[in-house]
Amino acid sequence: MSPDNYQEAEDWLESELRDSMDEEVELEMEDAILSMKIREIYRKAHGETIPRADYFRSLLRLQAELIKLQDWVVHNNEKVVVIFEGRDSAGKGGVIKRITQRLNPRVVRTVALPAPSDREKSQWYFQRYVPHLPAGGEIVLFDRSWYNRAGVERVMGFADDDQVEQFFQDVPEFERMLVRSGIRLVKYWFSITDEEQQMRFLIRIHDPLKQWKLSPMDLQSRIRWEDYTRAKEEMFDRTNIPEAPWYIVPGNDKKRARLNCIDHLLTLFPYEEIESEPVVLPERVYNSDYERHVLPPELYVPSKY
Repeated sequence: MSPDNYQEAEDWLESELRDSMDEEVELEMEDAILSMKIREIYRKAHGETIPRADYFRSLLRLQAELIKLQDWVVHNNEKVVVIFEGRDSAGKGGVIKRITQRLNPRVVRTVALPAPSDREKSQWYFQRYVPHLPAGGEIVLFDRSWYNRAGVERVMGFADDDQVEQFFQDVPEFERMLVRSGIRLVKYWFSITDEEQQMRFLIRIHDPLKQWKLSPMDLQSRIRWEDYTRAKEEMFDRTNIPEAPWYIVPGNDKKRARLNCIDHLLTLFPYEEIESEPVVLPERVYNSDYERHVLPPELYVPSKY
């Protein structure tokens, strides 16, 4: 390779790294479009968080370890389920984004089911979750899960007392069955304070890019904060089993919550780096008889930027 080509390759790699960091900054900008008054109140309530450079450095290191975990899961045909539960706006979606950001979507997928249909309501409660469980070499992240019955369905009256009691009797054995089948099951609860949830809801109300995150059910959760607390406490008491314990992630500081959760997740698996064959880029084949066709301009996306 000539010196000019080396320089071009260096410039290209530097550009790619910058683009990668831009993606991180783009994700972080989800908090940027706030009214100045809300932002000022939020900062006063929180104080200092992790410096941006330290946060990115730690996040990238952990994401590199997640790639090793992914390769280990594929190589050993492991099956992994990670459940993310917590109050509305507690940060579940944020950590899921950071976990999946650099992983292979064919290996790691997120499941966020909508409200059950009338047909699903007539089925065995766990039935609609079963098709989403992993096969060998897969990781499934549940952004809310069958624990809806112990939380929102119970508090909002979508499930009666008998259905809730049946759930509590069934779920420990259901999860033991999953573990016996070879699934590694991890359960996280993201915990935030009453004041923090109120602040995050206000942010969503004042940020047009986040208003879609607020549903009527979310607003009801503010009214029924204590009901949700009581439901959560009983859920922990009756479903925290040795085969699948709960892990609580303090979530008031988003950045720390993300790093702590990913770091803890990595400690739960005996993964190791999997050796792979070196990747060698093959030489391009040129055919002197081939003449590239000129495509009509209307096929191209307009270059507005």
